[in-house]
Amino acid sequence: MPTPSETKIPIGDLGLGPCYSSLAGDPDMMELLALFVSELPQRLVEIRQAAQGQNWQEVRRLAHQLRGAGGSYGFPLLTTAAGQVENIARQQISISELRIALDQLTAVSERLRA
Repeated sequence: MPTPSETKIPIGDLGLGPCYSSLAGDPDMMELLALFVSELPQRLVEIRQAAQGQNWQEVRRLAHQLRGAGGSYGFPLLTTAAGQVENIARQQISISELRIALDQLTAVSERLRA
């Protein structure tokens, strides 16, 4: 199993600019992508609330859902970040490691564009 330091996204991968879906060129997906991106802030609130309550199982479940959705909607960086949160919650490493991973997930999520 990776150690907490091995699960973090390399800072260079976070970048600063917008991150567009690999499906952005598909006109049939535009509305769904926009809806997915618009719902991300609420999803993050739910994950953070579960983390504040130290509900590791709920954090893991919500992060797992987000990881899968990120892949389905063409956001591999989101998939990676959510997977890191999921792994930390599964292993119940520490709340401080979870907060770092959630901050990274938030940073990635804020860059996403349909």
